Amino acid sequence: MKLLLSSIISVGLLASQAIAFPRLNPKSLQELLKRGTESKECPFSHGNTRELTKRQFGFDPVAQRVSTDGKYAWKAPNLAAGDKRGPCPGLNALANHGYLPHNGIAPATAIIQAVNQVYGMALDLGGFLAAYGTVFDGDPLSLTPGYSIGGPASAGLGGVVNGLGITRTPPGLSGSHNNYEADTSSTRGDLYLVGNNDLLQIPFFQQYYDALLVDTPAPQQYSALFPFRQARFNYSIETNPYFFFPQFAGVLVAPAGFAFPPALMSNRSAQYPEGYLDKETFKSFFAVTGEPGNFKYQPGYERIPDNWYKRAIGHEYSIPTFLLDLLQFALKDPRLISVGGNTGTTNSFTGVDITALTKGVFNGATLAQGNNLQCFIFQLIQAEAPSVLTGVYEDLTKALKPLTDSIGGALAGLGCPQLAELDRSQYEKFPGWKKNPSGL
Repeated sequence: MKLLLSSIISVGLLASQAIAFPRLNPKSLQELLKRGTESKECPFSHGNTRELTKRQFGFDPVAQRVSTDGKYAWKAPNLAAGDKRGPCPGLNALANHGYLPHNGIAPATAIIQAVNQVYGMALDLGGFLAAYGTVFDGDPLSLTPGYSIGGPASAGLGGVVNGLGITRTPPGLSGSHNNYEADTSSTRGDLYLVGNNDLLQIPFFQQYYDALLVDTPAPQQYSALFPFRQARFNYSIETNPYFFFPQFAGVLVAPAGFAFPPALMSNRSAQYPEGYLDKETFKSFFAVTGEPGNFKYQPGYERIPDNWYKRAIGHEYSIPTFLLDLLQFALKDPRLISVGGNTGTTNSFTGVDITALTKGVFNGATLAQGNNLQCFIFQLIQAEAPSVLTGVYEDLTKALKPLTDSIGGALAGLGCPQLAELDRSQYEKFPGWKKNPSGL
């Protein structure tokens, strides 16, 4: 299974080199945003552009249909008996439908395959996220490396975690604050404000719900979420003295809560081959029922709607595509890719000095240029992992191999400047980091 995990990640990273999406090009992205602003419309609203987009994506109702019956029929989790559900509604839904083990303890290979099969997430992005989750929050040394999509997994549970060479009980995604999960989530509360990081907060869900444009293609729906994304960031600054925005969980994962629903949960059709996230579908994926002002949330009950169709084959959601979505918002508000946090009081947000942190290798002013952001995030993770995970594994090099292989492939050919070490003292001013510096 370890060989299979490495093989899937390798295939995904090689495939990403051939995906028909552009490399990060902020200049072109800025021009696109400028055109949309000048016309008072999103570029997708123009008839000729929309028709071109529809032809590029295409729609195959047979290949794109996702089964929700038979062996994939929805089944409620038995949380009292130990089924795991956590902060990621997409993974929770996969477990409820049997695309992942129902107990929520999943091999990394199963996660990679399920997010590709059901959501159309490319193997490069799915492989990296699965490798990262396994190393930081699961057990990469098991015969079937993987992790819990919710809380801690006992040794041997589900055949994934066997406890050999690992000195702790893997925390799972619900125990991943500052390493996988972070503040400023789209629908979850900040850990030190609400006391947990995995339960949906109805007021935030309502804000997301209200921000979704009706009868609008998914790319335009995402663009329209920027005020909501910015408001959630400001809310953490204004209310959470321990707010901390780390390099992976903050800069990379927190934006996924805003980008993934339109990109991966919207329903495809001949009318909307690029996707449309209607509000009933949105509620279903987030385990919410009822009407605005009277929403009800049932933790762990996320469901894939019937008659639901995934992304077009050949247009899988890859690392470059996701980073373009991330940069679309960051170009409007650079704080959204700024590692930093509050310094012990509200409204004290301070960014980390990137030049000092990376000992001159990167400059915060140029992160949005070329491939710098991709190079910075992935190399920062690689440089920090040994310090963060020291003492967790008896053989750290062996444990880190799925992650280092994934990062090496993601950065291949980008010409990244080489980041050898970090000055982690730059984090000392942030109490939110000191409370949980490793997320473990």
